[in-house]
Amino acid sequence: MPDEQGPRLSQVLRATPGSALLAVSIGGAIGALARYSLTVAFPMEPGSFDIATFTANVAGGLLIGVLMVIITEVAPGTRLVRPFLGVGVLGGFTTFSTYILDIGQAANAGATFLALTFAFATMAAALLSAAVGMYAARRLLVRHRRKETE
Repeated sequence: MPDEQGPRLSQVLRATPGSALLAVSIGGAIGALARYSLTVAFPMEPGSFDIATFTANVAGGLLIGVLMVIITEVAPGTRLVRPFLGVGVLGGFTTFSTYILDIGQAANAGATFLALTFAFATMAAALLSAAVGMYAARRLLVRHRRKETE
């Protein structure tokens, strides 16, 4: 009977080139250190809006938008850019787990309005920033291509 859930993680890891795994690992360490630096620079007070997590997710969304345009429209043949920057650096920098934890902690502390505000504001801002990143990258690409043809 075929596995309806897809391949196991061990199968995927064996099939993935070591260079891609190394790129993800190094990028993830860099991204996680950058995110940790934000939490040190902007420590969260209990019961307050977590500006570090919000900033990481919004800035990460913007950069992911730019990166997706670059790796799909500018340099689609760059093999390790997406694993290193997209999955590694930006995956380590952005944080869904801390975002969910912050929402839960606010809700458990009785700060329902803060929990809902943080939940919706972070998601909306991160998605909007990804769209802005894609739009800006495409606009710069068009401008750059026009200059090349002049």
